Amino acid sequence: MRSSLNGNWKFSYATNAAGRIESFYRTDYDCHGWEDIQVPGHIQLQGWGGPQYVNTMYPWDGLDGVRPPAIPEEYNPVGSYVKHFRLPETMTGQPVYISFQGVESAFYVWLNGEFVGYAEDSFTPSEFDLTPFLKEGENKLAVEVYQRSTGSWLEDQDFWRFSGIFREVYLYTVPQHHVRDLRVLAELDDSYTAGRLTVDLELLKQGISASASVLMELKDASGEVVLAEHGHFDEQGKHSFAVDAGIVKTWSAERPYLYSICLSVMDADGVLVEAIVQKAGFRRFEMIDKVMCLNGKRIVFKGVNRHEFNSRRGRSITKEDMLWDIKTIKQNNMNAVRTSHYPNQTLWYELCDEYGIYVIDEMNLESHGSWQKMGAVEPSWNIPGDHPEWQGSVMDRAVSMLERDKNHPSILIWSCGNESYAGEVILNVSNYFRETDPGRLVHYEGVFHNRKFDATSDMESRMYAKPADIIEYLESNPGKPYISCEYMHAMGNSIGGMHKYTELEDKYKLYQGGFIWDYIDQSLVKKDRYGREYLAYGGDFDDRPTDYSFCGNGIVFADRTVTPKMQEVKFLYQNIKLEPSRFGVKIKNGNLFESTEKLALSVRLLRNGHEVYSWLGEARVEAGDVAVVPLELPDSSVHEAGEYAIHAALVLKEAELWAEAGHEVAFGEAVFEVSSAANASEVSPIPAGSVRVVEGDVNIGVSGNGFSILFSKQVGSLVSVRYGNREMIAVPPAPLFWRAATDNDKGTQLGYEAGVWYAASLARRCTNVKLTVDDEGISGITASGAYATVAFDYAFSVSDKLQFRVAYTVYADGSIRVRSGYKGVPGLPNLPIVALSFKLSADYDHTEWYAMGPEENYIDRAFGARLGVFSRKVEQLPSPYLVPQESGNRTGVRRLAITDSRGLGISLTAAPSAPVECNVSPYTAFELENAAHAWELPAVHYTVVTVAGRQMGVGGDDSWGAPVHDEYVIPSDCEMTFEFVLSAVDRSAE
Repeated sequence: MRSSLNGNWKFSYATNAAGRIESFYRTDYDCHGWEDIQVPGHIQLQGWGGPQYVNTMYPWDGLDGVRPPAIPEEYNPVGSYVKHFRLPETMTGQPVYISFQGVESAFYVWLNGEFVGYAEDSFTPSEFDLTPFLKEGENKLAVEVYQRSTGSWLEDQDFWRFSGIFREVYLYTVPQHHVRDLRVLAELDDSYTAGRLTVDLELLKQGISASASVLMELKDASGEVVLAEHGHFDEQGKHSFAVDAGIVKTWSAERPYLYSICLSVMDADGVLVEAIVQKAGFRRFEMIDKVMCLNGKRIVFKGVNRHEFNSRRGRSITKEDMLWDIKTIKQNNMNAVRTSHYPNQTLWYELCDEYGIYVIDEMNLESHGSWQKMGAVEPSWNIPGDHPEWQGSVMDRAVSMLERDKNHPSILIWSCGNESYAGEVILNVSNYFRETDPGRLVHYEGVFHNRKFDATSDMESRMYAKPADIIEYLESNPGKPYISCEYMHAMGNSIGGMHKYTELEDKYKLYQGGFIWDYIDQSLVKKDRYGREYLAYGGDFDDRPTDYSFCGNGIVFADRTVTPKMQEVKFLYQNIKLEPSRFGVKIKNGNLFESTEKLALSVRLLRNGHEVYSWLGEARVEAGDVAVVPLELPDSSVHEAGEYAIHAALVLKEAELWAEAGHEVAFGEAVFEVSSAANASEVSPIPAGSVRVVEGDVNIGVSGNGFSILFSKQVGSLVSVRYGNREMIAVPPAPLFWRAATDNDKGTQLGYEAGVWYAASLARRCTNVKLTVDDEGISGITASGAYATVAFDYAFSVSDKLQFRVAYTVYADGSIRVRSGYKGVPGLPNLPIVALSFKLSADYDHTEWYAMGPEENYIDRAFGARLGVFSRKVEQLPSPYLVPQESGNRTGVRRLAITDSRGLGISLTAAPSAPVECNVSPYTAFELENAAHAWELPAVHYTVVTVAGRQMGVGGDDSWGAPVHDEYVIPSDCEMTFEFVLSAVDRSAE
């Protein structure tokens, strides 16, 4: 029986121990006049002190020179909590305990002026017996919480530094006969079909000597009893059931089948005194020939690291947060979570059991700042290391996690913590895990830095190893399987090149996947000086030292909206691969256990982005099998010339816990072209008719029926495009070689290495203007012709030898063919982008694309994109990364329309055989480059259109020095041409 103590508590805050009210816990001290604080919750998010974000360094670095185990004294916030409560009548006369599910980082407890106990370890429960201190009527519970303690040396995780009672608090009582410990082993035999159930019970008998018995019933998911056993506790209060369960349904992430173990404890008279329901899943996790296997099958972790986080509540997350998270993880084909870097709330493991997620459960240990300084390994004062004085504290954290979480089938691996180097202390923890729970494996990455302690980890685990490094390991006849416990650092606009990792799954048996860093941005809601909310990062709370925006690494934004990066993750993590063609869909079912029986096959045929045919049917393929579903496209659907795309998808037939019916589980695409007599390589045929050309001293004008185009020799560019009475060009097109640096760009020091391209984009001059007309009958300054071409040659500050030409050809219908040619020079840095950029009025605020989409994509992050027609408001195209940066790009652009509220505007068309890349944004690359927060961006006046022949990839191996892979860069000495056609759009009648 429980009684919650969540809610309002009385609270007092002090910056250090010397300033606290020392006697507040006494019964004669009146705290009723204190302010209120919410429990659970962080002190720093409720008006006291302030949050601080740091990554590897300790939060007092440079402010206090303490070394472990000493802690800072001048600044060590203390929160004094008081809760008055009356014991529920149902608990009267019973033993009463209190459970604190999470308190950061250390705390003392008093009841009615009597000292109850002390605890540290922020992320596992601390429980105390209140029975000796209770009294009738009102009781005064006092808790004194210290932000920093000796435990803080072991809690140097990459996260916001908070303190307080941030998880729930409750009272509970137990009957006289109480199962104080329960261990469940639901195992499989060597055939992986028959189950063996072992249930170990330990009874707490309070003040009585009478015997007790227990009835154990195993119920299937429908509630039917499939096994029942009755037994008696021995004199030590222990009993074990070890029974064969026969043929069972196994548990996996694909099929998370759970049984219920129902325990009924009865006293000597046969009266029921306690009932317990424990969920169990029959599964077997083991190493077979150096390969990690679940139920006999090689497993690949398609994982993510997950902090508990809420942008308003910090790590004090809610049930609703967890439900949203687990559904989002499942919907996007992730099958595993590493609880970085501490045990999560108990509910999370229950959800992983129920929904089907493989878990690496990580103990609350990280001492990063004690051995790595500014990236260099320097373990001169590393803890816990080999120091025996730290063994008890570290082992207590391991024991607390294992004992709390041992019965969850979703937990496959225990982790000894994170980034704490290596040593005897952690090795002893690893051995404890193995001895206590041999049915799971043990993980620890830190031995990579000290191979003397290689035995700490059962698998080779590395962080941010590049694909070539992983291949080198896998081809060296290794003794252990490989996982990346952290990879694809998803900071800002990232996740480029992820396919290089997932492609290893089928090439190397010992490659068993990895865990993306990380799931959710750790950014907090804050108000600017005008009272407007925004998502803030380190330093925004005047916190120093800080690691600023390094907390923004999520594939989910902190407000729990999905980032565009998820598009790539979902595709590359899908178990089932689809390869459609005009004649059929090949289905490769990479599931270990589940057929495609619960999925329907959806096929859509699109011509030039618009659907012309669809089909929905059956496609049953057993796990591990490959099959082809024949496809007969009606002749009527492919008779017209154009570009065709076949979209094949497997979708849920019926709703699951984690998704609605119709949810797309797997996707594949094929593109083909049906040619016409026209030259398919041309962007568009040359329109019939003529144009009028006027060459003045300063300007060149080209006009025709309903349009007027103006080129400036002085400006050296196209300066006006008028369709009817509408002026389209707000700022003329100009060559662009710079993009707003992404977080990954900054990590590779792009500004330092390639800043010349920033300058070149601003420092240019037109060196030559040339007019040609297709008609020889030129007379004076006017001419009639089918079309006229004006070409501009540019020189740049970066090099006199660098050539860039833009040629505009105006046709009789007012369309403008734009040809850009880049001829580079050797010896210069790689280019971020080769593009033309111009501005329209911000009134043109709606876009429709025939391109790769629907979300932003880049040349190294386009596997998850698909070819189709998509529409967005311009304001929705940039992605709201914590720091403004390049975002919103689309590759494979065949057509783009930019219109106003009336449907009037301009279109851009490229040949399907030579598509371009485009970015449409309210901001220029330079405005984004110079803003550290979204609120620093200027008011919107323009729609900025950037058309690129190529933009470099975004990268993602890490965010502190890993370059974009070679095939996704733009060498300075390359030659590149790209072209597109601009024309008027009028959809006002639609």
